[in-house]
Amino acid sequence: MCALSKSASVEHRQSDSDLTARSGTMIKENGSTVQLTHAGRTRRHKGSNEQVPVEANGKKLLVNDQNKYRSMMIRAYSSVWMIGGFVFVVCMGHLYIWAMVVIIQIFMAKELFSLLKKSNEDKKLPGFRNLNWHFFFTAMLFVYGRILSQRLVNTVASDKFMYKIVANLIRYHMATCYFFYIAGFVWFILSLKQKMYKYQFGQYAWTHMILIVVFTQSSFTVANIFEGMFWFLLPASLIVINDITAYIFGFFFGKTPLIKLSPKKTWEGFIGASVTTIISAFLLANYFGRFQWLTCPRKDLSTGWLQCDPGPLFTPENITLPEWFPWKELEVLPVQWHALALGLFASLIAPFGGFFASGFKRAFKIKDFGDSIPGHGGLTDRMDCQMVMAVFAYIYHQSFILAQSVSVGMIFDQIITNLTYEEQRSLYTNLGEIIQVRQSVW
Repeated sequence: MCALSKSASVEHRQSDSDLTARSGTMIKENGSTVQLTHAGRTRRHKGSNEQVPVEANGKKLLVNDQNKYRSMMIRAYSSVWMIGGFVFVVCMGHLYIWAMVVIIQIFMAKELFSLLKKSNEDKKLPGFRNLNWHFFFTAMLFVYGRILSQRLVNTVASDKFMYKIVANLIRYHMATCYFFYIAGFVWFILSLKQKMYKYQFGQYAWTHMILIVVFTQSSFTVANIFEGMFWFLLPASLIVINDITAYIFGFFFGKTPLIKLSPKKTWEGFIGASVTTIISAFLLANYFGRFQWLTCPRKDLSTGWLQCDPGPLFTPENITLPEWFPWKELEVLPVQWHALALGLFASLIAPFGGFFASGFKRAFKIKDFGDSIPGHGGLTDRMDCQMVMAVFAYIYHQSFILAQSVSVGMIFDQIITNLTYEEQRSLYTNLGEIIQVRQSVW
């Protein structure tokens, strides 16, 4: 009986090998049998719901995968809605953009707080999850209080009663934030339970890591907004352009893997997106730089229209071109040369924020941080590169732009909005004495 079964098994294997030699390779995918012919084409058997992409030289091309087209359409549909909403909020003004950033930060924190959450442990610790949000809103009060304090003073300067209240709040702002943090620290110590120490301290460390790595970096975005919407809109747009073009170039031309952390990233997509992003930076800077609504800094928390001296960075200059160019002169804004630095960073360095997030997700064995955006994942998946870019844009602006963008009109504006009447009189007297001394010396 055993000999009979063995011979039958051998015959069965031989017949399978003969079939493979004649027709190609038989593979199984998702419980269904798929026949791959020697010509590289695929034949789908009954019961299969997926079509294997055509292969060229042993490498799968995404452009030939019909399922990827469906995924691409979902991703494109979501992108159109996100870009449309983003443009609408930008047109509404600085305060609305700040509100948008705060909402994004809250959703990002929610996604990341849930990443290490364990339901069984949380049931044994009622109210412990609220401690994470206590630290989050304390950090928000501290960071935004420092960024927006002077602008809040300028907003209520005409009302003496409100001015005194705001001035006292700002004076004790740091002490108030410290009190809230210490209250959370004591709350954490009192909530410790036996056999739960490791989980609780892990959550405590995880919360602070989120505040440092995520919240602090993304808060630089708000500083950029009030320094001039140009310094928020241009970097954010470059990240969007880089992400979209990398996806498109990788979809149609990608064959060479870029990095193991992100197997779907290709050199073709990376290089194509880099070139497109740098060119877009130069062109967008010229377009954005011609609107005072985007270039003027916001010195208060009002929502009115902005008018200011554009300064030398946003004043057009004519550049003489070589004879072989079709145009003799080209009108550019000096800020366009700075935009090239932003474009270079957005295309070469900012993507590493995405690689970091990919490695992070692999460590936790998850595909996305959330599912709030169809085709994209969660908000954290979309903001990983934006956070890196926001910090660079702020540091670049403070180091290389701020001193160059100062004009006489901007100095007078600072004097009027930030100094009291007595301080302005004192400044006027001192400036008069300095000018008289210099005139006598010259």
